[in-house]
Amino acid sequence: MSEYDLYKEIEKFVPFNEQEETDKKILLELLSNGEDILHRENLRYHLTSSAWITSYDRKKILLAYHNIYDSWSWLGGHADGESDLRKVALKEVQEESGITHARLLSDDIFSLEILTVDGHEKRGKYVPSHLHLNLTYLMEADPEDPLFIREDENSAVAWFPLEESVDASSEKWMRERIYSKLNAKLSAYKF
Repeated sequence: MSEYDLYKEIEKFVPFNEQEETDKKILLELLSNGEDILHRENLRYHLTSSAWITSYDRKKILLAYHNIYDSWSWLGGHADGESDLRKVALKEVQEESGITHARLLSDDIFSLEILTVDGHEKRGKYVPSHLHLNLTYLMEADPEDPLFIREDENSAVAWFPLEESVDASSEKWMRERIYSKLNAKLSAYKF
C-alpha cells in the first residue's frame, strides 16, 4: 500500500462482535468530522495503537506490567501524529519490550476498540480522563528474544500461556471484553 488511508482501513475492517461494530461506526464518524484525533493534545479522545503479540507456535502472548493501569496488558501507545497505526504498534512493541523482530501477521486491523482511561499523573503532570480510540494489530515474535523493561511505562515484560494471558490482567473489563476477544479471534485466525 503506497499511501496509508486510515479511514479506508477502518472502513474495510469486518467487525467480530457488537462492540467492534459499534466502535467502528464511532471511529469513522470521529475521523470524518475534521477534529484532530491523531494527537494526545485532544484531551477528550485520541488515536492509539496496540499489538496482540503471539509466539510462533501461537501458544503464548507477550504482555507488559503497565505502571499506570497497575495491570498486565498488551503493548501499545499514542499515535502522536502518525496516521499509519501499524508503524505506531511496531514502534511501541520495540520501545516497551525490547523486541526488535516482531512481525505483523497482516497489514489489516486485527481488532478495534474505544477504551476509557481514568485521570492519572504522568511525568508529574495530571492527565484528565479520556478515551483511547484504539486499533490493534496481530503480531508474532520469538519468545527467546531478550526482553527489557521501560521503567517509565512498565515494570515487567513476560510471555504468558494463551489461556493465562487473559487472567493475568487485573482489569475486569479488559479481561472480559478485550483480551478474551483477542484470544478468540486468534484461535479463529486463518494463517
